[in-house]
Amino acid sequence: MGADASETPLADRMRPGGLDGFAGQVHLLAPGKPLRQAIDTGRLHSMIFWGPPGTGKTTLARLVAARSGAHFINLSAVLAGVKDIREAVTEARARRSVEDRATVLFIDEVHRFNKGQQDAFLPHVEDGTLTFIGATTENPSFELNNALLSRARVYVLKPLSLDDLTAVLRRALADPVHGLGARDLALSAEGAGLLAEAADGDARRALNLLELAANLSPGGVIGAETVAAVMAGALRRFDKGGDLFHDQISALHKSIRGSAPDAALYWLARMIDGGCDPLYIARRLVRMASEDIGNADPRALALAVDAWDTQERLGSPEGELALAQAAVYLACAAKSNAVYLAWNAALADARRGGTAPVPPHLRNAPTRLMKALGHGRAYRYAHDEPGGYAAGERYFPEELGERRYYEPTDRGLEIRIREKLERLRALDQAARDAAK
Repeated sequence: MGADASETPLADRMRPGGLDGFAGQVHLLAPGKPLRQAIDTGRLHSMIFWGPPGTGKTTLARLVAARSGAHFINLSAVLAGVKDIREAVTEARARRSVEDRATVLFIDEVHRFNKGQQDAFLPHVEDGTLTFIGATTENPSFELNNALLSRARVYVLKPLSLDDLTAVLRRALADPVHGLGARDLALSAEGAGLLAEAADGDARRALNLLELAANLSPGGVIGAETVAAVMAGALRRFDKGGDLFHDQISALHKSIRGSAPDAALYWLARMIDGGCDPLYIARRLVRMASEDIGNADPRALALAVDAWDTQERLGSPEGELALAQAAVYLACAAKSNAVYLAWNAALADARRGGTAPVPPHLRNAPTRLMKALGHGRAYRYAHDEPGGYAAGERYFPEELGERRYYEPTDRGLEIRIREKLERLRALDQAARDAAK
């Protein structure tokens, strides 16, 4: 049957049967690398493949099993449960008993298994009934049990390069059995480049897009116009809550903290283009304005809040432009984390200090009884003091003593704030020395 007549997707038909047709992951599969040695020698060990979609995790698992002659059981954590794991264990025991053959249990999206499900197959990995291979797009450190991680080696797969993806596309076009070779199609250099860029490091996505483009070009050349038609509405990878999400917001935050407006715009664009909720970004910009700029430039917080308000009121695209304006301003503003550090220090004292009583002179005294108890007595009203400052007055609980949390930097408005606080602290010291 011709490749074009098959109902199996092109991406599945083109799954390589050996390392010769495998694209990318040179850091794992170059001669002498541990994973390459394991595959070449047929040595089985439990492993976890961690990487973005379309980078070859399932294919590598099949290659490992095939090279070692092991029976291959494929489960998806999206659909499978403990019952399926038990059935896999029973099947593995039968294979070992009858055929003296090892079994590889491959679990795709293994991060979706809860602790109980992971524990269900762990004893059978320990006793050698199963060799476990898991595939995940999420950080195994956060998603998998420590007991499982300690028994499996983690291999990190990278997104495919443009050259790797172009090679995958060319191979699919040339293959007359599994690919599109029987259809006498050609792919222009510009079309190949656009497909590789749209695939965003994902071989499966590249082949899916190629198949769509081929269906729009029954004969002749697949050019840029056809590729543009199948790419319409395509989004970059963005997992809205997983590692990629957190990595990108981290990159945006650190670009702003590092006073790099162009990088901040790039990461903002990546997140918006990938489908991130703009209101989430707006909330994070407000956080950055307080955490990394603070009183060095108080206007940053107001601008961030205004951008959030604009996004809520107007939506896209006006709101996104306001977020971009705020991100650029925040990146260019003077930086200070003095308030952030001061708040954390004050919060730590409040949490470990117990319920220290408010000093009597600072207490409110709205009733005769409270006045009789001395509430508010000897309180110095700052507006009646020289210069509007009650030099030497104490405001902390007696048990805590005098504390200093806020240390303004020598950047932006905090230069002036620091100078004022130094003057006030000098007045306090002089007043306390005089009272001795």
